[in-house]
Amino acid sequence: MNSHWGEIAALMTAAFWTVTAIAFEAASRKIGSLVVNLLRLCIGFSFLSVFTLIYRGYFLPVDASPEAWIYLLLSGLIGFVIGDLCLFQAFVLIGARISMLIMALAPPITALMSWIFLGEILTFQNWVGMTITMTGIALVVLKRSERSSQKGKFDLVRLSYPIVGIALALGGAVGQSAGLVLSKLGVKQYDAFAASQIRILAGIFGFALLFTILRRWRDIFIGLTFRKPILQLTLGAFFGPFLGVSFSLVAIKYTHTGIAATLMSVVPVLIIVPSVLFFKEKVTFKEVIGAILAVGGVALFFL
Repeated sequence: MNSHWGEIAALMTAAFWTVTAIAFEAASRKIGSLVVNLLRLCIGFSFLSVFTLIYRGYFLPVDASPEAWIYLLLSGLIGFVIGDLCLFQAFVLIGARISMLIMALAPPITALMSWIFLGEILTFQNWVGMTITMTGIALVVLKRSERSSQKGKFDLVRLSYPIVGIALALGGAVGQSAGLVLSKLGVKQYDAFAASQIRILAGIFGFALLFTILRRWRDIFIGLTFRKPILQLTLGAFFGPFLGVSFSLVAIKYTHTGIAATLMSVVPVLIIVPSVLFFKEKVTFKEVIGAILAVGGVALFFL
């Protein structure tokens, strides 16, 4: 069991992110994705700070090395500000279920980045698993339609969802991958929860700067007047920036970054039932098969 702590942490992260995705989609539709991004980081940082004060005796990560600060700040800026800004807007356009399915592309992207920057090597079996994941995603987001021409009818492959939403979700996957690789460089022997504090601080700074440039601070105060979205946001912040982000760092600390990212990508299957129950989404048989295929590759990491 001890040899699989990283894998176990990654699967727990997937469960946390499922709750987070549902909560943040609901809040984003009411008060906007930009507002949700900044508020959830502030709330998540509060949870983390109280926990690290009890757990480590430090309210802030003042014992981190300069090297850890540099890599983790960069990780927070890329992962939270760029990646999550894209992902949360994708929630609004194509929903959390499809967005998180596309986010399953993060593992091959992460593996490629890890190979380039960290020198990590994945086996042929690992790559087969990730190929199956990509096939499942393609099955969901692509569809065939007939088009007529002078030469007769022919099949045309088209996207099943708005291209902007798909592109934003893909941007979220790239941001998450880059953030994980930088986190791997920064966390090393440092505490994962304290490392999450540094990443979140970077995210708060980045979004605060964005709000200042766009002159959107009024949106924050308006958003705070909506009770239900704030409750949803708080729930998402507890399972996302607090538990989810921290356990993702535990995962990459004890296993290969590409393997951790792949295990964390089981969200597309976990999220199907909540999406039907809470958002009344109609899930087709093809989408269920696609989600199962996307996650099926995960099993290859345990064989």
